[in-house]
Amino acid sequence: MAVKEVIRMGHPTLREVAEEVSVEEISTPEFRSLIQDMFETMDEQEGIGIAAPQINVKKQVAIVGIINEDDEIDALVVINPKITPLTKELAGNWEGCLSVPGLRGYVERPDHIKVQFLDLEGKENNMEFSGFPAIVFQHECDHLEGKLYVDRIKDPTKLSYLEEYCEFIEEDEDEVDLEIESEEE
Repeated sequence: MAVKEVIRMGHPTLREVAEEVSVEEISTPEFRSLIQDMFETMDEQEGIGIAAPQINVKKQVAIVGIINEDDEIDALVVINPKITPLTKELAGNWEGCLSVPGLRGYVERPDHIKVQFLDLEGKENNMEFSGFPAIVFQHECDHLEGKLYVDRIKDPTKLSYLEEYCEFIEEDEDEVDLEIESEEE
């Protein structure tokens, strides 16, 4: 097991559709090693999720971090995921990516989704997510389809370097949140 290099935007693997994983492959030592490498790489990079193509492996597997009630991250391994939007409502969020370091971009995505996937035992799962977990799922699954969050930015003025995002945008977002909270009280 090892921390792998995270490939960056411009690498051709990030633009290819990943191959499905067979049920038989899931139980192999090679696949288990891949999962461990992905966990170690995600932890080293302090990511909330990672997809196999980000470490230059063209397989439909991703780790998705879901924040639990204790504000800790529970990681869910999803294999061959299929997403179905359950609403036309979109939620906008500033996204970042291990493969697009140093940038943040404002992306709108469906706020409520259903995800069908295989787990590490090869069993089919159907789960629904809304809010931030839905965003993370869609972001990681985009990698399996050869897409990056920058492809989904509708307004090119909403792409920023991380330093400028922290200095100018994040501060403005906090002020908007405070204004909304004040109006609700």
